[in-house]
Amino acid sequence: LSDCLACDSCMTSEEGARVFQQNQEELFHVLNLNKKCDTSKHKVLAVSICPQSLPYFAAKFDLSVNDAARRLCGFLKSLGVHYVFDTTIAADFSILESQREFVQRYQQRNQEEHALPMFASTCPG
Repeated sequence: LSDCLACDSCMTSEEGARVFQQNQEELFHVLNLNKKCDTSKHKVLAVSICPQSLPYFAAKFDLSVNDAARRLCGFLKSLGVHYVFDTTIAADFSILESQREFVQRYQQRNQEEHALPMFASTCPG
């Protein structure tokens, strides 16, 4: 989140409140709470890692990118994180949905005045 430009163009205020809760202080707070309570009361923690960050870790620790991914995943799980996901799958779903929407809009271009152009973007952060 430190790379977010706070342009507010990607989310509503409700989504903004949820994103605000996703920071390292909150992560460590939940990890500490999970250590102190019964496992049935644990909050489930999921972390997503973008593949663009892995070469940095690989170079820093003189590892291959695959080794860096495995070690980072292992480290996060050793802290108490339940799930670690690669954001590539989310990007793939986003591309598929954009493709589906474009095809739908293209087919409706003669019936619907504002079907095209279609604008799409990703957050620059």
